[in-house]
Amino acid sequence: MADSDIIDIHLGDTLPKRLDKALAQAVPEGVTLSRARIQALIVAGQVSCEGETVRSIKAVPEVGQVWHVALPVAVELEAEAEDIPIEVVYEDAHLIVVNKPAGMVVHPAPGSETGTLVNALLHHCGDSLSGIGGQKRPGIVHRIDKDTSGLLVVAKSDAAHQGLAAQFADHSMERAYLAICWGHPSAMDPRLKGINGVRFEAGNVVRVSGNIARHRTDRKRMTVVKDSGKHAITRLRSEETFGPEMKPVATLVRCWLETGRTHQIRAHISYIGHALVGDQTYGGKRAIPKDALGPDAAEALRSFHRQALHAATLGFVHPVTAETLRFEAALPDDMAALTAVLAE
Repeated sequence: MADSDIIDIHLGDTLPKRLDKALAQAVPEGVTLSRARIQALIVAGQVSCEGETVRSIKAVPEVGQVWHVALPVAVELEAEAEDIPIEVVYEDAHLIVVNKPAGMVVHPAPGSETGTLVNALLHHCGDSLSGIGGQKRPGIVHRIDKDTSGLLVVAKSDAAHQGLAAQFADHSMERAYLAICWGHPSAMDPRLKGINGVRFEAGNVVRVSGNIARHRTDRKRMTVVKDSGKHAITRLRSEETFGPEMKPVATLVRCWLETGRTHQIRAHISYIGHALVGDQTYGGKRAIPKDALGPDAAEALRSFHRQALHAATLGFVHPVTAETLRFEAALPDDMAALTAVLAE
């Protein structure tokens, strides 16, 4: 247990019957240790009592025991720090909120080992990263796709990481996106009323409820399924339509996530027949009726180079200070330019 900080945990009179639960219940004040982290430390041989190391999370604890938990000193992440400019919306000792540009991958992965948001944050945050899960790294608690722009919150400490992760898990975070989709998803459209999982709510809000799973043949895509996958709910409302009043060619919509699944908005909005402009995975190109738009607007739609999706609103309770925080990010230049030419 070299290169570790030793935490002593004194067990009280009322104990759960499993070691991991007992230790999580008795963690000293001021120490941040989740049950999952304790389980990992037990299995790694970092937990002992009276000189004996225990590796079973189901070991039976006894009243009055003092357990020693070795917290390995945070090591540097293998990913390299890179001096990449990032737009910081908010930052304190515990977390950072950034406005990610389209085209930037969030986390290093095969084929995208450099140039990611994590690489940029390692450089920007430097020694202010206090170590998450034993590594000096940014705590990624949610992601947005490479070609989606917008707001992300990232933890800088274990306490923030656990608190933010809990809010994502219980769906208490506020998240809203702005998107440009083909056609006009509206409660007035009788076609939508016949789609399984679609309901209409006050304020012309379209509610889409449909489980999401990996596509059977195209592993890069997600799809809406009936009896498997993960429960997912998306709400959307039209903000502005473009093209003929009776049959718009495209619409700026605001989307709210009740759940957070991979490609959720892209999969749900494609499922109801209104795929995002520029989304080659779920939508592709659409035929634009002659004279429905001017030539510049039609060409702008056809040539838009990414899914027109932007994480515009992010709200949460600060996991350490308990302050309510809420942030807005305006449309990025490419989407703003598209809406401008469509509105002409």
